[in-house]
Amino acid sequence: MKRLAETNRDDRPFVFSNFAMTADGKIAFANGRFEPFGSERDAAHVFELRATADAILCGARTVATTGTILGNGGEIFRKRRLKNGLAEFPLRIVASGRGSIDPAAPIFQKHFSPVIVWTTAQISKSKREKLRAAADAVEIFGRREIDFGRALRWLRTRWGVRRLLCEGGGELHEALLRADLVDEIHVTICPKIFGGRHAPTLAEGQGAERLCAARLLHLQSLRRVGDELFAVFRTRRQ
Repeated sequence: MKRLAETNRDDRPFVFSNFAMTADGKIAFANGRFEPFGSERDAAHVFELRATADAILCGARTVATTGTILGNGGEIFRKRRLKNGLAEFPLRIVASGRGSIDPAAPIFQKHFSPVIVWTTAQISKSKREKLRAAADAVEIFGRREIDFGRALRWLRTRWGVRRLLCEGGGELHEALLRADLVDEIHVTICPKIFGGRHAPTLAEGQGAERLCAARLLHLQSLRRVGDELFAVFRTRRQ
């Protein structure tokens, strides 16, 4: 078995993200409802990327709206994971600053791999106890906001995670970008327009207020398949 190429970071995992977005930059509808809008090729791309990750990270809202269980995609991708020197199933992580994820969510009902909840000191005692009964671990990182730098270092040390895939949502992704913790971004640009002033994008949260604060990217590759574009960006260190 071979290991995927590792980064030169010894203290935290290599963090890469994956999003499908419309031509106007939306990742879901303005009312917050999500339904897949990419092609079958994009759907397969999701599992191809998962097959290169030790762990997958999602925000609580993404888990709630999509009902995802963060699986490996079936036998084909299970074999790819093993070929890549990974476990059959990825470690699953849900980020929720106040512990708002429902303990009855589908992700907690499937026990093929551990589920870890990252939260903050703002979580109530009752929510913490309920989530501890549903998840394999509930870890507090930070008082008011999740300290993702510390969480990632813990993930590398405690679980040996070298590659972490973030699958949204936009607020979680923006927090990682703001902390300069995203190394690579995969974007599928789909031939649709949703519109909507309040429709989410792949970077919500605080956002930059001046050009000098914008995150800088380097286009690593761009591939057209049908009417979709598959882009890969590397982030430039600030």
